[in-house]
Amino acid sequence: MWTMRIHTRAAGALVGALLALAAAPGCAARGESTQAGRAQSVPQTKSFVVTMVPLLVQEMQGTLPFLSQEFATGGLLDGKEVFAFYPSTLVVYEGDAVQIALTNASADGHTFTAPDVGVNVSIQERSSAAASFVATKPGVFTFVCSVPEHTPYMRGEIVILSR
Repeated sequence: MWTMRIHTRAAGALVGALLALAAAPGCAARGESTQAGRAQSVPQTKSFVVTMVPLLVQEMQGTLPFLSQEFATGGLLDGKEVFAFYPSTLVVYEGDAVQIALTNASADGHTFTAPDVGVNVSIQERSSAAASFVATKPGVFTFVCSVPEHTPYMRGEIVILSR
């Protein structure tokens, strides 16, 4: 319980310091404008590199022998492979222009599909692609790989914060 109080106090001090910094004079020098004494951030271009990474795929059966049973007919991973997006969470602000460089070093094709922000890009095996959009509304929006055997596992979120 004592440890919890120390962390709570430290977190409270950190939040207070951040709020003081956000309200400090000179925020225009940090790319912000003030309206009626309140800091207002200006939309920016945010760039991300998202890589498709294998977690449990058939090519790993030689390294991880238990996978032979899992990929076999009736196994836990029958007809599936476990890939992931890295990073799997992208955070931007409303109004930001978002640019995403997509890298796929695997021997499988993938998609980066985020219908709520109007993005659907195919990334062939061992290649790169790009996607872009403007973050028009706040919320949490899912992106997936729409390849059926990848969809259950290969997903992430775009978090658009309100200005």
